[in-house]
Amino acid sequence: QVQLVESGGGLVQAGGSLRLSCAASGSIFSINAMGWYRQAPGKQRELVATITGGTSTNYADSVKGRFTISRDNAKNTVYLQMNSLKPEDTAVYYCNCVVVRLVSSRPIEFSYWGQGTQVTVSS
Repeated sequence: QVQLVESGGGLVQAGGSLRLSCAASGSIFSINAMGWYRQAPGKQRELVATITGGTSTNYADSVKGRFTISRDNAKNTVYLQMNSLKPEDTAVYYCNCVVVRLVSSRPIEFSYWGQGTQVTVSS
C-alpha cells in the first residue's frame, strides 16, 4: 500500500504565507502526476495545482501568481508554497499522487489521497 502524509497547514493572517508538504511512502515504483486540491465548507473539492513527472505545472486561475507547486522525486514529496494568502483560500487542502506500482510485475497506476490539512486565513 501507499501512504500520503501532509503537513504545513495552520492559521495565518491575510497576506501571509504557508508551505504545505506531502510525502508518499510504501510500495512505490514511480510517481507520475502529483497535485493539491482543496475543499471549503459547503463547496466541492477543487483543483489547486498539479505537477507532472516531467515538472510541467498547472494552476487554478484563482491561485496563479501566488501559489507554486514543486516536487522532490528523491523524497517522493510534493510541496505547495502559498503566498499572499486570502481569506477565500481557507479550506482543507488534500494532496493527490498518481503512483505506479508493480502488480504481478506489470506497472499499474493508482490514485491516492492524503488525509487533508486545514488552512485558515484570517482577515
